[in-house]
Amino acid sequence: MKKAALILSMLFMSMSYAQEVKQVPQISVAGEGKIKVVPDQATITATVETKGNNAKDVKRENDKQMEAVLKMIKKMNLAPADYRTQRVSLNPIFDYEKKKTTYNATQTIEILLRDLSKYDELMEGLVNQGINRIDNVVFQSSKVAQYQSDARKMAMKDAKLKAEDYVSVLGQKVGRAMTITDNSQNYQPQPVYARMKSMAMDESASTRETLAEGEITITANVSVSFMLE
Repeated sequence: MKKAALILSMLFMSMSYAQEVKQVPQISVAGEGKIKVVPDQATITATVETKGNNAKDVKRENDKQMEAVLKMIKKMNLAPADYRTQRVSLNPIFDYEKKKTTYNATQTIEILLRDLSKYDELMEGLVNQGINRIDNVVFQSSKVAQYQSDARKMAMKDAKLKAEDYVSVLGQKVGRAMTITDNSQNYQPQPVYARMKSMAMDESASTRETLAEGEITITANVSVSFMLE
């Protein structure tokens, strides 16, 4: 009997508590902010690759070509912090048909070019001094942090505007935000296609257009829950 009375008492208290808890009127919306900017710098990844029958000779030739590349970069007055050796390798390659071993040496350098007006000069200099593989060119903005901040603010304004549109026909107002969730992806500069003219083309042309920077898009996405008044 006492046990039944206790259960009834707990049930009554639970029902009373549930009646006291009121649902807060709210609306949940998503907001997006996009900013398109013209890139002002580029990261270039380039490789010197040499092959031969003697490991020592192959490595020596590879070092010689990379040394020439580094001297050319220094003459362009790029800051030492803006270029670095990314990868070095020397590998034997065995040909099972010829029963012969050859060697392949590579050195990869990554260059941050902060002045795109030097793009053509740098690319041609790399090739002329021994670079035989341009692995990647990525155009980006030096003010990405500022643009990301602006995009986030635009996303929040977009979310609030959407919420106001939805509730305007209900005679209610959008109140303070209850929850904010950042759904933005980490910004990753995407390669922007560039076109280099063939070295065999007329070198005497006074104007050479070999670079198409295009635009990069910086996006922010948020989910916001607003109270309704």
